Amino acid sequence: MRRLLLLAGVLLLSPAFPSVIPADAFQVRVEPNVVDPGDPFLIRTTGLNKEPHPSASFAGRLLSFVRCGEDCSVAIGAADVTLKPGRHKITVSSGKKKRYAYITVRHYAAPVIHITLPPDKATLSPEDEERVAREEHLLKTLWKEHAEKMWEGSFALPLQNGISTGFGVKRVINKDKISFHRGVDIRGGEGDEVRASNSGIIVLSEPLFFGGNTLVISHGIGVFTVYMHLDSFGKKTGEKAAKGDVIGFVGSTGRSTGPHLHFGVKVGDANVNPVAFTKLRL
Repeated sequence: MRRLLLLAGVLLLSPAFPSVIPADAFQVRVEPNVVDPGDPFLIRTTGLNKEPHPSASFAGRLLSFVRCGEDCSVAIGAADVTLKPGRHKITVSSGKKKRYAYITVRHYAAPVIHITLPPDKATLSPEDEERVAREEHLLKTLWKEHAEKMWEGSFALPLQNGISTGFGVKRVINKDKISFHRGVDIRGGEGDEVRASNSGIIVLSEPLFFGGNTLVISHGIGVFTVYMHLDSFGKKTGEKAAKGDVIGFVGSTGRSTGPHLHFGVKVGDANVNPVAFTKLRL
């Protein structure tokens, strides 16, 4: 009995004797972890306390993290439509610590639709080709800009109508030209109000050859929303837009066969399915 009491006393008095061996708290979670080509996903990290944001890359693209609460960081990634189906590894680093997460990209056979357009909208003149090249360069420059996070909560569709053409559809134009649909077409009547999907700053509001009157909002850390074929603008380049603000009106400008809104989402230079993007829990 005396020996047991002495042993108990040693255990109680010794500060070097741990009652629980703590596990490494740095954790990484991907949601969702199974996606279609063009779908976005979130990478959440916890357990880093006051350490700097972690770093990560996926499919050759660096991911930017922002705070998502106390001891929580989140980054938005995207499975580009060119990414091969299968299981892909994501490496997340914080100093010397590394964690691995995996995302599975499903095989997806895109639907095909056939469109007939007037010759002047289907075949470009040399002048039009030069204009298109300038506009593509302008947009590629925009996608490289990384501002601070400006969005608040999840994103919303800018027009609450049905979708006429989904994301990823292959369109065969006049039987010989193929284009990939980089957003969704939302039905609308001439002059219907188009609202900002989330808060940000207008970085483009001008007529483009294909998109007609086009407005682009930067929401920060490489996230952009794109609104095309507008009849007119409700906001100008450089102005701020709060979530739900009227930023333009439905039209049929550019290469369009009738009034509707083309709505796109970019994460860096990756085209993202806008409907899937609005389902992210941000």
